[in-house]
Amino acid sequence: MFRVAICILSLLGISGLLQTTSALAADAAKGEVLAKRWCAACHVVAEGQRAGNPDVPTFASIGSRTDFDAKAVAFFLMAPHPVMPNMSLGRAEAADLAAYIKSQGR
Repeated sequence: MFRVAICILSLLGISGLLQTTSALAADAAKGEVLAKRWCAACHVVAEGQRAGNPDVPTFASIGSRTDFDAKAVAFFLMAPHPVMPNMSLGRAEAADLAAYIKSQGR
């Protein structure tokens, strides 16, 4: 009986962990909204977008890089950069935006 209780508690703990992990998963759809608000003035952020600065890479070219690392991109996006607007993104927003950039590389 004790072993059964331990197994059940373990499964509940794993289930809770999985729910927490999925709740923290990046949301590319939310990232798309951010990209269109903050990034589209310079980057081509979506298929069919007609304008963008020809001197900056498209999201499709960034997302298709073989060395693309969503965590590194999210970290990069959270730090201010002189040539980019100060977006003041939180961790979840930066992860969402990185997920969207990756989705454009497919």
